[in-house]
Amino acid sequence: MTGAGGGTALVVVDLQTDFCGPAAAARHGHDPAVLARAVEGSARAVAAARAAGTEVVFVRFLGDEEHQGPSWRRRDRLLGKRPKCVTGTPGAEFHGVSPAPGEAVFTKYACFDAFLADGFERHLRELGVVRLVFAGVFLDVCVDSSARTAFQKGFEVSVLTDCTAPLQLPEEWILGFMRRVYGARLTTCADPEVWAAYPVAPGRSATPGHLATEEETSRPPSPRPGRSPVTPANPANPASPRPQEWTRASE
Repeated sequence: MTGAGGGTALVVVDLQTDFCGPAAAARHGHDPAVLARAVEGSARAVAAARAAGTEVVFVRFLGDEEHQGPSWRRRDRLLGKRPKCVTGTPGAEFHGVSPAPGEAVFTKYACFDAFLADGFERHLRELGVVRLVFAGVFLDVCVDSSARTAFQKGFEVSVLTDCTAPLQLPEEWILGFMRRVYGARLTTCADPEVWAAYPVAPGRSATPGHLATEEETSRPPSPRPGRSPVTPANPANPASPRPQEWTRASE
């Protein structure tokens, strides 16, 4: 991490066509313009973070049936849901803003929490990140799930209220919940303090990896939900090759 934004990472969550594109906006429960504003705000946040030298991390979702656990598949059958952001389809592509060459991209396989993406937490620890600033969708699903884990793992949490949108719950309700329960700082991408170097709390160090406790460093990574390292979910089909843990956007 370079520049003024030391200690901070902007986490851009699930800005993908199936979640943010025109069809998704039409399905959104209230004002379709809410999603457009969240995408536009997130693009401004990414530009501001890059200008300040703040680490930008993209998190994406892949909902292929082969990645889904039994409970996920059962829910989809009961509610008549189809998989979203399927590998190789236009719906899985980034929407509104894309990773720049060299920026880290982490993939969630049919799960909500960014910390379940292989390598996500390790990347942050190695960079000495102490504060996560969240943008993207959906505020009450994947953003909240990721912010909740971030708080429990010792990261400071900020939410850019002009860069996100809820799916089910009222925005005021979920933002108030995050502020009260996680101590989340609610602000906007225009706030210059967001991109300033973040002060390290007493007794902590920004040295890469220092935030991880002995328990965290010895804990094995969480398995990918619904995936077996040996047997494919459907024995009738050949197993797909295991994707790379995480990638950097190509030149």
